[in-house]
Amino acid sequence: MKIHHVNIILLFCVAQVAWPGGITAGTIRHLPLQDQALAAAVKQELANVEDMELHFPNSVKRYYKKNRFKTSWVNSAGVVGQTWDAMLLFDCVVQYGLLHSDYHPKQLVYERLERFMEQPSPANVQEKARFDIVLTDALLTFMNHLHYGRLNPHYPEKTIDQGKAGAFDAVGALALALRRDDFMAAITGVQPTSAEYVALQENLKLVAGQYVGDCYEVPEGDVRKMAINMERLRWINSDDNLYIRINIPSYTLTFHRLQSDYLFRIVVGKPTTPTPVIKGNLRYFYTAPEWKVPDGLFIEQILPAALADSAFLQDNRFVIYGHEGNRLEPDRRLLKRISRNPDLYYARQSTGMDNSLGSIVFRFGNPAGLYLYDTPDLQSFQQTEKALTDGNIRVEWATKLAALLLEADGASSEIPSLQTSVALYERRTFILKSPVPVYVTYLTCEIKNGLLEIYEDPYGLDAALEAAFYD
Repeated sequence: MKIHHVNIILLFCVAQVAWPGGITAGTIRHLPLQDQALAAAVKQELANVEDMELHFPNSVKRYYKKNRFKTSWVNSAGVVGQTWDAMLLFDCVVQYGLLHSDYHPKQLVYERLERFMEQPSPANVQEKARFDIVLTDALLTFMNHLHYGRLNPHYPEKTIDQGKAGAFDAVGALALALRRDDFMAAITGVQPTSAEYVALQENLKLVAGQYVGDCYEVPEGDVRKMAINMERLRWINSDDNLYIRINIPSYTLTFHRLQSDYLFRIVVGKPTTPTPVIKGNLRYFYTAPEWKVPDGLFIEQILPAALADSAFLQDNRFVIYGHEGNRLEPDRRLLKRISRNPDLYYARQSTGMDNSLGSIVFRFGNPAGLYLYDTPDLQSFQQTEKALTDGNIRVEWATKLAALLLEADGASSEIPSLQTSVALYERRTFILKSPVPVYVTYLTCEIKNGLLEIYEDPYGLDAALEAAFYD
C-alpha cells in the first residue's frame, strides 16, 4: 500500500505537467512532488480569486507570484511553524483597535490546522491551498489595517490593493516578516510609531487583555473611542522627528523636536466654519501681516459699523478696495452704494497691534489655504470653548513658536531680527531651509500621565466614524 500510495502521487504530478491556469512543471520543479501539487492548486484557486471574497486579491496574487505559488502556511507534511503565530495574532486584534470579523474567522479555524497535521495526505490539496490563500489575505489585511487604517480617506482599500498608496507595501513586508526570528513583532511593527499612537495602543492592550473581567474593566464606549482615534492616527502615520501637530478637540498645538514637546494653546474654527483635518509643510512665516477681511464679515459687520460711525474705518485701520484692487476713500454716500453691491468690494486691515492676525502668520501648503496666526485677542485662549474662528487657527505665544522654528532650522541668529520685527510691526519674511510637517488632527482622546483623557467632540465627528468602523 505504501508503494501504491507513492505511485499515485507520482502519477498525479506527471499528469499535471500542464496545470490548470497555465502553470507548468518547470515553474514548480524546485518543490517536492507533493508540494508541486499544492502549488498548482494555489495557482488554480487564484485563477478564480473573485469567488474567494478576499479583501486584497491583487496583493495576494502578487505575493504568490513572487513566491512561485509556493504555500507559506501549510505544506504536504502539515503545518509550517509560523502559522500558529499568525493565527494567534487574529485572536488579539482587539488590542490593536481592530475587529476580528475582518480576518476570515469562519475559514481560519484551528480545527482545520489540526486536521492538516493529522492527515497530511494529497486528498485535501485544494482545501490546503484555499486555507493558505485566505490566511495570506488575512495577514495582508491586518498589516494594511495596522499601517493605513481600515477607513483611510486618502488611501481606500482598492488603491492600496493596486499598489498605488504610500511607500509601505504589505506584500514585501509579509515576505520579510517570514524571514525574521520574531515573526509576530515584524507583523505588528508596521504600526505608527508616534508617541500618541503607542500610548493608546498600550493602554488598549491592557484594557482588552488583563483588565477585562476584573475590577479595572472600562466602559465599551471608552474602548471604541480609543479604537477610532488610533484609526485617525494611522491615517497620518508619520515617523518625522520634527513636526507640528494640531489637535482640534484639545485646542492644542504641539511642536515636536527630537524627544521634546512644546505645547501651545490654540483657537480653532466654529462648528459652522470648521477647521479641516489636513496636512502640509510649513515653509515660511512673516511678521506684521495685513489681513484680508472675509467676505461674510465685511458684509455683516464692517460695512454696518462704518455706516454707523464715520471714524470706524480709520480708527481700526480698515481700507476698502474695489473689485479691480483700486483703493477707495469712501464717504457715507459711497458706503451706501457699496452696501447695495458688497460682492464687488473687499476690505483689508493694515498691520498694527490690534490687527486681527496679530504679529505673525505661518503659512503651510495645503488645499484648504489654512494658516496659523497670532492674535491680539488673548482672552480667547482663556475660554473653555475655543471653537471661534472662520477655520484658520490662532496660536498663543506665536513669537515663541516662530523662534523655535528658527532654532530647529539652524537659524538661531535670526531670532533677534524676528523679535525686532514683531516689536516694531515691520514686515519681514522668514523662509525655512527645511520645511516642517504640519498635521491637523481630530483626536477626541489621548493618554495623559497613563490615564485616558477624553475631550469634547466640537464638530460631532465621532458618531459617524464609530458607526462606519463598527458597522
